[in-house]
Amino acid sequence: YLKISKLALAFAIIHSKPPGKSCKEYTEHLAKTVSEQDFGWKSKVEVLEAEVLRLRQELLLIKICPRFCLENDASAETLLDQECINPMSYSSQLEDSGCDVSNDYAFDSLGIASDFHQSEHVDTSKRWLERVPPFNLCCTSKEESLTAPVQFLQHLLEIRKLSEGGILQADFTELENDSFTVFNSVSQLLDGLTIFYNSPKFPVSNFLTEAVCVLISLITDTKLSNHVLKKCFKKLEEFKKNLIQIILRNSNVNRFQALHAVSHTLVLLGRNNILRNSLISFLLSEVRQFAEQLLQAHQIQAMYDITQYENIFLLCMILEQLLQNETEESNISSSDYDGEEKIKFLKNLDQIILHLSDEFPLFSLYLWRVSVLLNSAQIQ
Repeated sequence: YLKISKLALAFAIIHSKPPGKSCKEYTEHLAKTVSEQDFGWKSKVEVLEAEVLRLRQELLLIKICPRFCLENDASAETLLDQECINPMSYSSQLEDSGCDVSNDYAFDSLGIASDFHQSEHVDTSKRWLERVPPFNLCCTSKEESLTAPVQFLQHLLEIRKLSEGGILQADFTELENDSFTVFNSVSQLLDGLTIFYNSPKFPVSNFLTEAVCVLISLITDTKLSNHVLKKCFKKLEEFKKNLIQIILRNSNVNRFQALHAVSHTLVLLGRNNILRNSLISFLLSEVRQFAEQLLQAHQIQAMYDITQYENIFLLCMILEQLLQNETEESNISSSDYDGEEKIKFLKNLDQIILHLSDEFPLFSLYLWRVSVLLNSAQIQ
C-alpha cells in the first residue's frame, strides 16, 4: 500500500508540475509549503495548550482555596514595575573570567545563596511569598516559558503558608485529582531552567532567581513536596541528570560562574532527602566513570579530555557538600546511600588513587575525601 501511495504521489507531482520547473524543484517547493503550514498550526496549538494549562492552574487554585484571590496588592505591582524598568538588578555581577572565583561568590551568582545559607528551621520562602507577582510579567524570551508555572507554584506555596497560619482554609487533596496540571507546571519550570542553564546570561534577572527559589521551596515543603515527588519524580531525576551533563560538557572559557550556579542548584535540590539519595548516586557514577577513563588514558599514555577533567571537580565538591550535610544534620549514615553505586565507587578506588596520585594529585585527593565521607559510619 505504501509503495502504491508513493508511486501515485510521484505521478501526481509530475502531472501537476508547472513548466520551467524540474520535478525536484517542484517537490522541494511543495515540501516547503506544507512544512510552513505545519509550523503555523503547531504555533497555534502551542498557544492554545498554554492557555488551557493557565486556566486549569487558576481553576485548581480556586478548588484548593475558593477564598484565595489571584489579584495583586500594591507592593507586587511596584515590584513588577521595577522589574520591567530594570530586570537585571544584580548589576554588580560581571561575566566571570574564570579566574580566582571563590565558591561563595560563584554560588551566589543566581542571587539565591543568601536565601538558602540559613538555618534549616528558617522558612526560606518567606521573603518572596509576601509579594507574589501577577500573571502578566515583562519577561525575556527565555523567561516567557517560565512565567505561568512559576506564578502558579508561587500561588500554591502562598496558599500553603496562609493555611498553615490559619488565615485560609485549603484542601490540598485536590492536587491528587488534577495530576495533569501539577505535572505540566513543574515540567515547564524544569524545562525552562534547563534552557537557561544551557546558555545562561549574566547578570541574572529577578524572575529567574525567583524560579529557582520556587523550585527549592516546593521540594522542601513538608506537605507539597510529597505531591510533587509523586507526580514528577522521573522529571526531577531527568532534570538532575541534565544539570550534571551541563557541568561536564561545558567548554566555554568563561564558564565557571555559570557552572557554579548549576552546582549550587544541585546542592539545593539535595535538601530533599529522596532527591539527595538519587543525586548522590548519579554523582558517584559520573565521578567513578571519569576516574576509570582517566586511569586507562594514563596507563597507555593517551590523551584525556582536559575540559571534563576541570569540570569534574565541581561534581566532587557537590558530592562532598551533600555527604557532609547528611553526616552533620541527621543520624542517617552516609553509608546508607544506594549500595550498588557506593560499592562500585569504592571498588578498586585505592588502586586508582595510587596510580593517579603522582600525575593528578588534586583529583586523587578529592577521590580520597569522598571515600572518607562515604565510610564515615565505619570510621566512627
